[in-house]
Amino acid sequence: MYRAFLIKYAEIGIKGKNRYIFENALRDQIKNVLRDLGDYLVTKEQGRIYIECPKDYDYEETIEALKRVFGIAQICPVMIIDTTEWEPLQKAVGDFVEEKYTDRNFTFKMEAKRGNKNYPITSPEICIEMGAYLLKRFPELKVDVHKPDIKIMVEVRAKAYIYSEVIDGPGGMPVGTAGKAMLLLSGGIDSPVAGYMVSKRGVTIDAVYFHAPPYTSERAKQKVVDLAKLISKYTGPIKLHVINFTDVQLYIYEKCPHEELTIIMRRYMMKIAEQIAEESGCLGLITGESIGQVASQTLHSLAATNEVCKLPVYRPLIAFDKQDIVTIAEKINTYETSILPYEDCCTIFVAKHPVTKPSLKVIRNSEKALQEKIEDLVNIALDTKETIFIS
Repeated sequence: MYRAFLIKYAEIGIKGKNRYIFENALRDQIKNVLRDLGDYLVTKEQGRIYIECPKDYDYEETIEALKRVFGIAQICPVMIIDTTEWEPLQKAVGDFVEEKYTDRNFTFKMEAKRGNKNYPITSPEICIEMGAYLLKRFPELKVDVHKPDIKIMVEVRAKAYIYSEVIDGPGGMPVGTAGKAMLLLSGGIDSPVAGYMVSKRGVTIDAVYFHAPPYTSERAKQKVVDLAKLISKYTGPIKLHVINFTDVQLYIYEKCPHEELTIIMRRYMMKIAEQIAEESGCLGLITGESIGQVASQTLHSLAATNEVCKLPVYRPLIAFDKQDIVTIAEKINTYETSILPYEDCCTIFVAKHPVTKPSLKVIRNSEKALQEKIEDLVNIALDTKETIFIS
């Protein structure tokens, strides 16, 4: 019965004079996500975005696509009435209720919004008169203004919009309105969630993955590609940079104390990721670290890895419990892929007893043993990186 959707946003509405930039970005994101599904008409008007659907469209597929567009607060399937004249509008609301609800033994509340302030009937008057009309037409209905089973909403603008269903969108801000950052993407549970969360704030993301053949298999690499594809459904296209980190890791393994391996390897990952980020126009790095989750994520360890970065490092999961992260991973459909048993390069070279409170002075001193070859190995890793375009 629905030929259109009304899209509501929340935070965008408080953007003042810059609001149109965010509205336009949201409209464009909606157009992009619907492009392959049919010939939808997407327009904006007075704090709302409207989607008019083609004749042959898939309702569920459209809803699922819209639920992945950051910036959408609510998705409302609507019936559009070309006239705002009172009697035809009353009848249209009654027809809407009759068609949508075959069983009308429920309580309801009328809500109205008068976008057209020249409309001769006020919003409270619309609610009163429309409610009375529905009670007369359908005697089985009952009014409950506090806890109704159904809210029937009418918005009067240039046209009239009738709806009673509100589907939650993902919220956030439209992707592309807040700059660009580089995600350190592993095959674990945390980093895809971190990328999702930062992207939800409007940030465009690219990603870097550290591969260590033959210690990590092609299946481990494909797992990361699959994770990038899953989060790209929310974030938009991603450039995934694959770094062959084997020689760097083996050299660190050979020259440095084993209890410091994780920290020193992590520091070189951050250096490499930052260089790629700067070349890509990124304004920061994103990691999936959470305080105390593993030895490399204590405050001391995080301080040690931060020390090598000039760009800011964004850690959206920093205070999350593991179950909090798993819940989001399940929601965005990355969890089942993340738990596939293919090792990444960090777990292969982890020490039996890693240091949990590394001293920066000690770490820097240990890294002096790398001076002979480490710069050349890093440059080779950068020069031989593989870039995969994820759409």
